[in-house]
Amino acid sequence: MSGRAVRGHTVSGRAVRGRAVSGRLARRSAATALGLLLDRSFGEPPPRVHPVAVFGRAMTRVEGLVWRDRRRDGVAYTAIGVTVGALGGAAIRSTAVAVAMVTAGRELRRVAASIGEACARDDLDAARAELPSLVGRDPRGLDASAIAAAVIESLAENSVDAVVAPVFWAVVAGAPGVAAYRAVNTMDAMVGHHSPRYEQFGWASARLDDVANYLPARLFALAVAATNPSRAGAVWSAVRHDAPAHPSPNAGVAEAAVAAALGRQLGGPLRYGDRHEDRPALGSGPRPQPVDIAAAIRLVDRTELAVLAVLGTLGALGTLGSRIGGARRAVRDAGARPDRRLR
Repeated sequence: MSGRAVRGHTVSGRAVRGRAVSGRLARRSAATALGLLLDRSFGEPPPRVHPVAVFGRAMTRVEGLVWRDRRRDGVAYTAIGVTVGALGGAAIRSTAVAVAMVTAGRELRRVAASIGEACARDDLDAARAELPSLVGRDPRGLDASAIAAAVIESLAENSVDAVVAPVFWAVVAGAPGVAAYRAVNTMDAMVGHHSPRYEQFGWASARLDDVANYLPARLFALAVAATNPSRAGAVWSAVRHDAPAHPSPNAGVAEAAVAAALGRQLGGPLRYGDRHEDRPALGSGPRPQPVDIAAAIRLVDRTELAVLAVLGTLGALGTLGSRIGGARRAVRDAGARPDRRLR
C-alpha cells in the first residue's frame, strides 16, 4: 500500500472517529435538554423513591461499616459511592431519565420562593423553619436580611450542584457520568464538612466534589454574565477578586457571580451549630432584603433557560451535521460506483 493510501486511510479513520464523537455529544446534549425540561415540568420524584435519597440511605450504611478516623478509609467510602452511582446510571441507560431524576432546579426555586413569601408576610419563624432545607447554617436568630442572604447564596451554589454540574457531566459521560457526579455531590453533603468525625474521613469526598464542580461553577458564572449583560463587568470583577477568598473554590465563584449580577453583597459571618465562620464579602452594594429573593430566583431561572438553549442548539446542530455528512457520503459513494450501463 502506498504512503498516500496509508495517509488517506488514517485521515478517513480520524474523520470517522470525529463524527462518532460529535454524534455522541449531540445525542447526549439533546437527551440532557429533555431531562432538564422534564425536571422543569414535573420536579423531583417523591422522597421515598428519590434515587438521591435512596443512595444517601445506602451510603449511611456503608459509612457504618467502613468508618475510621483516617483518610484512606474515606477514600474507600468515596470509591464505593462513585462505583455505585456509575453502575446505577448505567442501569438506567437513558441520559434523559438520569438527568430528570437528579436535577432539582424546579424544587430549588420553589423552596426559595416559599421562604421569600414567608418573609414578605413577616413570618420569620416560618422562614427560619424552612431554611434548613436549603442551607446548613443555624437559622436561629437570623433577621430578614440574613435569611435573604442565605437563600440567595443557596440559589447560587445549588444551581451549580443541582443543575449546571449534572448537565455538564451528562453531556460528557451520559447517564453513568451524571449519576456518578450526583453520588459525589451527595457524599460531600453527607461527610465532606469540617467536624471531628469527618475531618479526615470526609476529605476524599470533599476534594473530589471540588474537582467535579470546578468547570461547572465557572460555566455557571459565565452564564450569569451572559444573561445579565449590563452587569457582566461586575460579575467578572467579583469572580476574579472576591471569590478566591471564599473557603470553597466553587461556591465562592457562584455566589460572587450572583451577588454582582444583583448588585448586592453576600458573605459575612455565619454559624453552623457551635462552629462560627467569617466569610469574605462577595460583591458590592447593600445587604440583600427579602424582596431580592424573587430577583435571584428569576436570575437563576434565566441562567437555566440559557443552558437549555445551548443544549438544544448543540443537539440540533449535531443532528443537522450528521444528515449533511450522510448526504455527502451518499453522493460521494454514488460517484465512485461505475456506471454498469457502459459495460
